[in-house]
Amino acid sequence: MATTKRDYYDILGVPRNASTEEIKKAFRRLAMQYHPDRNKHAGAEDRFKQINEAYEVLSDPERRLSYDRFGHDGLQGFDLGRPFDGFDMGGFGDIFDAFFGGTGTRLRRQPRRGNDHHSRLIIAFEEAAFGCQKQIEVTRTELCPRCGGQGNEPGSQLARCPACDGTGEVRRVQRSLFGQFVNVAACQQCGGEGRIITEPCKDCRGSGRQRHRRRLEVKIPAGVNDGSQMRLTREGDAGLNGGPAGNLYIDIRVAPHELFQRDNSDIILDLGINIAQAALGVQLQVPTLDGPHNLKIPPGSQSGRVFVLKGKGVPRLRGQGRGDELVRVRVIVPTNLTPEQKRLLKDLDDTLKASADSQDDKGLLGKIKDAFG
Repeated sequence: MATTKRDYYDILGVPRNASTEEIKKAFRRLAMQYHPDRNKHAGAEDRFKQINEAYEVLSDPERRLSYDRFGHDGLQGFDLGRPFDGFDMGGFGDIFDAFFGGTGTRLRRQPRRGNDHHSRLIIAFEEAAFGCQKQIEVTRTELCPRCGGQGNEPGSQLARCPACDGTGEVRRVQRSLFGQFVNVAACQQCGGEGRIITEPCKDCRGSGRQRHRRRLEVKIPAGVNDGSQMRLTREGDAGLNGGPAGNLYIDIRVAPHELFQRDNSDIILDLGINIAQAALGVQLQVPTLDGPHNLKIPPGSQSGRVFVLKGKGVPRLRGQGRGDELVRVRVIVPTNLTPEQKRLLKDLDDTLKASADSQDDKGLLGKIKDAFG
């Protein structure tokens, strides 16, 4: 059973009285949409063949007249096997440029940003809290100072590339199912520049770049936390073809403190006291980031109680005050008691059983305090 062919005007989406320019515009739009090199969906290739065939007929006045009068039967005497023959659209290069990047000027090497670098920096707890100045060493790629990144010896002239005759591009004609294509690519010998180096720079040997080890001064802001990352803009590898340098990212690790733990801008101190101090209360000097601080622990304080020292924590980033120091009391139960300590604790236990309000309790607690220091 013969397959009914679609109407060419429907294929291009134009009315039957469309002008030659309207037909050309419709074809250009559809050809770019369904070209197999650009559209990988199933059916795109068949659709592209239909579009090409429709344009081949409707762009030719004689074929179009015959098609309008007799339909597809009127085209039996015409050869429809020459895709794009006679079609210029300003040249087939217009479509090819859209697919493969354009003319020689657009094929030249574009500026590229340099690679980023990462470095790890370990700082002390106090340095993270109050900020500091640190020096780090990085090895990075920089523009050659002798030639300024050009690659040629200063004062020497670049020569016209013999492979592309200075155009920066190489064109190759290829034939495929869809006709003749002109493959335009950047010249491999000159990299699309159109010029080559005849006298390479003595320092970088023509690369325009060198590896250097640099010592950089880094200012760590107050309040930085473990795992934070700092960015030093333009301190990475030099860019290519005039592009900007990359960035240097510093991963900050904060060494643990022997006394403090950190919770965002607050710091936590576990303070051990004995049972006598917890029962009778005590005034102690506790460490802070600013030095010793007097803390009064009231009688009867239970293990786990938290005392807040306002503004004794870590400065917040961007100057928004400081956090607090949280002093968490831990009542330490002795394990190696002397005979005297055991006797005193036994007497206390007996009196507590007899009366919680006994006057002897206070006397015994005083003796226990003396015994436990």
